Amino acid sequence: MTLRIDIGGLPSERLRFAASPLAELTAMLHVLAEPGHHPQLADWAGDVWAGLRPELAERLREAEFLWRSSQADFLIPARPRATLAEELDDVDLIDDERYATAALVITCGGSRVHLAVPSPLTDTTARERALDLAQARGARQEAFAERLLADPAAVRARVRDTLEQCAEAFFDAAWAGVAVQLATDLRLKNDLLRHQGIAAALASVSGAVTLAPDGDCIVVDKLQDKATSAHGTAVTFIPSVFGRPHLAVVHAPGWQPVVQYPVAEPSPSEPVPLETVTLRLEALAHPVRLRLLRTLARGTHTTGELAHAWELSPPEVSRHLAVLRRAGLLTARRHGRYVRYTVNLPDLTALGTDLLAAVLR
Repeated sequence: MTLRIDIGGLPSERLRFAASPLAELTAMLHVLAEPGHHPQLADWAGDVWAGLRPELAERLREAEFLWRSSQADFLIPARPRATLAEELDDVDLIDDERYATAALVITCGGSRVHLAVPSPLTDTTARERALDLAQARGARQEAFAERLLADPAAVRARVRDTLEQCAEAFFDAAWAGVAVQLATDLRLKNDLLRHQGIAAALASVSGAVTLAPDGDCIVVDKLQDKATSAHGTAVTFIPSVFGRPHLAVVHAPGWQPVVQYPVAEPSPSEPVPLETVTLRLEALAHPVRLRLLRTLARGTHTTGELAHAWELSPPEVSRHLAVLRRAGLLTARRHGRYVRYTVNLPDLTALGTDLLAAVLR
């Protein structure tokens, strides 16, 4: 499955590599929300949570769906600036409808629902649908969606203030620590782009990013089969230390394509017994089970949500989930009348970093 970015006729200088404070802060917030995705940063995440003021910790929890399973598009800038404040100023220039649409996108596997037409800010039916989708994802997300639709200006100001508080609490120190690593990576990428061309630069980004043979399309190995175009704009590549191993792509209609890629290689995984490896590889051999696993790696889901996302019957999904559970790759927990499934990331990691990176992309 691939995401294709049409760059036909786009001059090479319109492919830019640049660091983004806001995108890296978003990656840090994802680590805080999903430390299991980033075992190498578990100690950092624990220290940050321990040092947060209770009010800021609660603010992060109330808005965490903006960066937990996927990132709201406005949090990964197409035109990176030198400072977080400048990038937040650019976010303030986005109109309420685009902001709300990006904030209310609900992601489930290969299905990405856009709520822009008609706008939930003005259309009653669209508003009710947005709230129904938010409710299915949890009480906090429902409450956030209700506040956003009732008073977008107040919510936007609160989100900005929260991000600014994060700068003082932990981001500024962490950003200073990764700045040299990001600058080194950017020098390499820009030198490759300038001297060896687009294909070489893309190859250095990730093995999951390639240039199509005709040179008119960037192909990204992602969960979705999607396509977007950079015509009239550009494509921005943003390196990330805290985002490893994720490869995030902004591709929604109306947004300039952006790719946030990890700059560091994953550490080697610990070996596991051959019998366990065999059982798990057999479980993953079926393409449907691999797709379900990639979906669940982005957040917990019910059987019904997975069936809807992949256009399968609930009994079929249940059979595949049972195989993954017997292999020790999933955990099921009941929440009221729903049973939600979660990936056991440590066990998945034990199979190998290449598999982990592919699932978490």
